[in-house]
Amino acid sequence: MKTSMLFFVLQAVVVKTLAQTPIIPSADIQIKTAVLAAPADKRDGATVYGYSDKNQFIVLRKGTNELVCLADDPAQKGLSVSCYHRDLDTFMERGRVLKQAGKKPAEILATREQEVKAKKLTMPTHPSTLFSYTAKDENYDMATGEVKDGYLRYVVYIPYATAESTGLPLKPEAPGMPWIMDPGTHRAHIMINPPVSTTASH
Repeated sequence: MKTSMLFFVLQAVVVKTLAQTPIIPSADIQIKTAVLAAPADKRDGATVYGYSDKNQFIVLRKGTNELVCLADDPAQKGLSVSCYHRDLDTFMERGRVLKQAGKKPAEILATREQEVKAKKLTMPTHPSTLFSYTAKDENYDMATGEVKDGYLRYVVYIPYATAESTGLPLKPEAPGMPWIMDPGTHRAHIMINPPVSTTASH
């Protein structure tokens, strides 16, 4: 009886562990989907970060241009990839480390703000772009890397810019209108969210 009970307990643990272990797409699939966030002429030369078969965050491909792309997190539903200028890499890496440590968004913002002011963390002195590409779970085939009805939005970081220094509003007043978020901070940035098309596909 005890042996049978132990067997079922162990079986339940194995099933639970397998359910919690994300399926990691091949490096080729991760690269294929990560660069969907990049402009077409930048895709082949972009550096790509992604996940090893042991779910470790690694460099999947060393690039030759100024873009760095992040593959989709296999532990999250749907597709969410991004590409950004390499001068933002230190800033982005610090955010990943703080998130991994369990920090909440407000804590990450405050910590990086302090570190930038203390010159422990460097932000670009020039405008730097990030591209974000997302798709719903049902529109992303992890096995083939095929995506449909994806959505691309744009972010331009301008540290410490304000509504007054840029002439931008604090919120969009029309679909696709640029606006400024987190003004006056190290991560002040222009947001551009194009109108969602019901017929768009990628």
